[in-house]
Amino acid sequence: MPDFANQTNRATGLRFLWLTLFLVVVDQITKIWVAGEFELYESRVIIEGLFNFTYVHNYGAAFSFLSDSGGWQRWFFTAIAIAISVVLLIWMRRNPVSLWRQNLAFSLILAGAIGNVADRLMYGYVIDFFDVHYQGWHWPAFNVADMAITIGAALMLLEAFFDNRRDKAENGQEQ
Repeated sequence: MPDFANQTNRATGLRFLWLTLFLVVVDQITKIWVAGEFELYESRVIIEGLFNFTYVHNYGAAFSFLSDSGGWQRWFFTAIAIAISVVLLIWMRRNPVSLWRQNLAFSLILAGAIGNVADRLMYGYVIDFFDVHYQGWHWPAFNVADMAITIGAALMLLEAFFDNRRDKAENGQEQ
């Protein structure tokens, strides 16, 4: 039987939710700023030949995937993001705070999911504005939430890779 008394007394990964909250606030403030200061599709050069702020609406997912699918994707992506958020919260609740790399990754992904879900629920689309380009090639526009998701996913992959290497090293030393 689980020991619920001990579980409530130990520090969990939920201690990283301050970062999630901070990033959601930064994400929403930057999107409100862009929507208030820019006309749709307006672009302002930040670094010539490399980086612009360009205000766009993304009705799809990453890289505008399914953006022209008639509207059903809004609810589909919202449901997926909410489900992932719930799973991450449960996982963070079960994780000890000492698994800081994993909790950090989860908090970043959670921030990005919440930031983009908020847009989908409020507007029906996600506000994107970071426009990275080079010699006519443009990366799809993105936002703070997208950066949080990307960095969190990269950290998860790195953590999995390094945990695997540690496990192999420990198993090799024990034999």
